[in-house]
Parts: sequence; C-alpha cells; structure tokens
Amino acid sequence: MPIRGLASEADTGKVRENVSNAKKTIPALSGEQSLNRYLSEIKKYPVLTAEQEYMLAKRYAEHEDPEAAAQLVSSHLRLVAKIAMGYRGYGLPVSDLISEGNVGLMQGVKKFEPDRGFRLATYAMWWIKASMQEFILRSWSLVKMGTTAAQKKLFFNLRRMKKQLEAFEDTDLHPDDVTKIATDLGVPEQEVINMNRRMMMGGDASLNVQMRGDEDGGGSWQDWLTDDRPLQDTIVGEAQEAAYRHDMLNEAMDALNDREQHILTERRLTEDPQTLEELSKVYDVSRERIRQIEVRAFEKLQKAMQRIAGERLLPSAA
Repeated sequence: MPIRGLASEADTGKVRENVSNAKKTIPALSGEQSLNRYLSEIKKYPVLTAEQEYMLAKRYAEHEDPEAAAQLVSSHLRLVAKIAMGYRGYGLPVSDLISEGNVGLMQGVKKFEPDRGFRLATYAMWWIKASMQEFILRSWSLVKMGTTAAQKKLFFNLRRMKKQLEAFEDTDLHPDDVTKIATDLGVPEQEVINMNRRMMMGGDASLNVQMRGDEDGGGSWQDWLTDDRPLQDTIVGEAQEAAYRHDMLNEAMDALNDREQHILTERRLTEDPQTLEELSKVYDVSRERIRQIEVRAFEKLQKAMQRIAGERLLPSAA
C-alpha cells in the first residue's frame, strides 16, 4: 500500500512495524470452538469517542495510515459480531459470518469519509450486512437466487414475516399470508411461494455425502440417482428408424392415384381425420364408396412398402 505524506524510509518502516503489531493484537477466528474466546477477546478493544474516531479516520483518509485503519477496525469488531448473530437462522457457522462481516467492515473503513459528519458504525453497518448477505446467498444454493434487490429483501425478511403471521415453517403459506408478504415486500406472489418452498428444503446438500455414518457406508446419494429417460443410443436408433419408415411411406404413396392418396391421408395419416360423411361430400359419392377406396388404398400401400423393404434389404446383384 503506498504511503503518502511520509518522506523518510525510517517513517515508512515504523508504520509497517505498527501495522504488524496491530495485526498481532486482533484475535484469530478459526471455527465455532474458538468463537467464545473470540467474542471475549474483542471486548478488550476500547470503544472510540467521536473525536478519536474522526482523527483516526482523517489519518487514514489523508495518509493511508494502516495503524489508524487497524484501530478503526478493531474498535468495531463487536458490531460485526452483533450483526452476525442476527443471521444465525440460515444454518451457517457464526464464525464464517463474522469473518465475512469483518471483510465488509474493512471495506467500510476504506471508503469512510469522516467529514460528512456521521459515525463510522452507521456507515460500515451497510457494508457489513451486504458482505454477510452475499455470503449467505452464495452458500445457500448453487442455483443462483436473490439476484434483484426485491428478491434479496424477500429472502432475508421472509422468515421474520412468517413468524409475525404465525405461519408454520414446514408448510406452504396460506394464500392470505402470501398476498400480505408480497404486498409488503413489493414482489410477485409466485416468488413468495417459490422462495418459501426453497427455504423449507434448506440449502443444497452434496450428492457425495455418505448415506450412512460408518466408514463402509452404503454409498453416496449420487449412487442411487436414476434417470428414467431412454439411453442416447436408443433415442438415436428410434429417430433413424422413424426417418427410414417415413422415407418408405413417401415412396410407397407413389403407388396410389391422387384420390387414393388424399382419402388415405385424410382418414389415417392426420391428427384430426375426416369422417366418411365429409369425404363423401367432397367426391360426391356414398360413404360406403369412400370406405372401399380407403381399404383398397391401404392394402396397396402395404404391398408397396413390403416390396420397397424387400428391395432395400436384398438389393439385386449388379
């Protein structure tokens, strides 16, 4: 990080030494087991007065003093932990939420403008929440969700509003509750229904998870997945067979005259076949006559297709 306003190498070295010492005083957070110790240690950092905070923020804004930034960050670690506790209901480790929130806090310190007249906590809170919420959305599902501001608002407010409406966690919402939530949050009702169902199911689970806890296990979930669709070679084979039969049909139709082709097509080769009565009016003959032409045309077509199939399977010697 470039240091402006510090001319000598001795001063620069001193700043680096101070930053190193400041980092050593920040407690490490490596997991849930160390969470209680972490929460206890961050209470040791004093809360800054408005004047102290302003002076440190000015030092960082004007000179990019890492020591000043470290003091601003450490004095607000309790704020991050408090906000993280509000997101415990999403099934993610609090330690991970705090770590993500600390990243947001650092971004807030970096962009804080003390001359605007408000406290760092007021400004950094939005960076902290945004960082945690992005982490929750990334961790909750591999399928992208909550891409718009309204959808994010729905995701992070749905559980609270269900509690207020005394709606059960593991059931679909009542239509009246759906309407109220959608109206209050400004989202379509179908999005409320879809989001509620996804949240009832919980976050994504890995298909590699063992089905039993023992070492031998019963295999992973992916071993039990089945696909009821036909195999690719079956699909290709059926498509080729259909194309072959269609080609033979077109060739065999040439054995019929125009009237036979039309009557057979309208009676047997369309999705909405015409009746004998309708065709009898077209050709000004009786229904029985139309039936006879249809039967004869079908017999001629069968013989023609048998002949063509025989020629293709047993081609004459050259």
